Amino acid sequence: MMRKSIGIDIGTNNVLIYIKGKGIVLNEPSVVAVDVDTKEVLAVGQEARSMIGRTPGKVQAIRPLKDGVIADFEISEIMLNYFLKKAHAKDAIFSPRMLICCPSNITLVERNAIREVAERLGAKNVYIEQKAKAAALGAGLDISKPIGNMVIDIGGGTTDIAILSISSIVRSTSLKIAGNTFDDDIIKYIRNKHRLLIGEKTAEDIKITIGTVCNEKNTSMEIKGRNLITGLPDSMIVSSKEIKEALKDSIDKIVSEVALLLEIVSPELAGDITKNGITLTGGGSLVEGLDKLLSEKLKITVIRADNPLTCVAEGVGILLDSYI
Repeated sequence: MMRKSIGIDIGTNNVLIYIKGKGIVLNEPSVVAVDVDTKEVLAVGQEARSMIGRTPGKVQAIRPLKDGVIADFEISEIMLNYFLKKAHAKDAIFSPRMLICCPSNITLVERNAIREVAERLGAKNVYIEQKAKAAALGAGLDISKPIGNMVIDIGGGTTDIAILSISSIVRSTSLKIAGNTFDDDIIKYIRNKHRLLIGEKTAEDIKITIGTVCNEKNTSMEIKGRNLITGLPDSMIVSSKEIKEALKDSIDKIVSEVALLLEIVSPELAGDITKNGITLTGGGSLVEGLDKLLSEKLKITVIRADNPLTCVAEGVGILLDSYI
């Protein structure tokens, strides 16, 4: 029996598991529901996510990953162990080889925490790779040649920006501004402007349904929350133009960081990127008009990958052949 080779895209919002020879076998929210009094784990993944904002006082829905790294070691281990078992990725006889993707610019302590969790889960060999590299491969970019390629991976907790050439990352940066930040922006905007308090799930629904950064879209939706003046349940109509305004500052920061990275690379690499364009990946890239806005601001063609949600996991599969 051959030892399994496993790739994990360990994200703030979702965990994807790739098994060599099978492809992506699991895609679940990175959430664990815990009884605060007994510390008992009540639910993991999709079931736990459905509890967010709806749990009684003694039940807490925890996201053990923050900004793409481990924030709660014990809960992260429990969650990943559950996912590996659910995906039938754990072998009773042979310890698996494991490749895990993480954001750029994480600290040595954060990297060691990821490695330690993997080893405690029974991994024989642990490899750690940057998300941006996996995203580029999963998006179909040929990064093996001495030609500059650029990828912007907007996940839940981080935006990873990288310039790659000859199968390596030449320059990279990681921003703690991404999909979850967009949700927070929407919550703050609606609270400050309309005095209505909404939860993170409602904010995410707004982002997905009418979220935009372009002027062309003019749609609206009804949302429900708590009126901060009366303290009672209330509803209102919010427009896509308002969401564009809510997201403006965060999007501008991402644009500025991309521009800064382009300014410090060699003229040859900058020229390659101008010619080849920039590839956009990650769930946060699905905000309508983001590719067009980046193209206009940077004066470079920006193309959203065909599979933005699974690029990193699919890239992990490609990397497994290189490492293992």
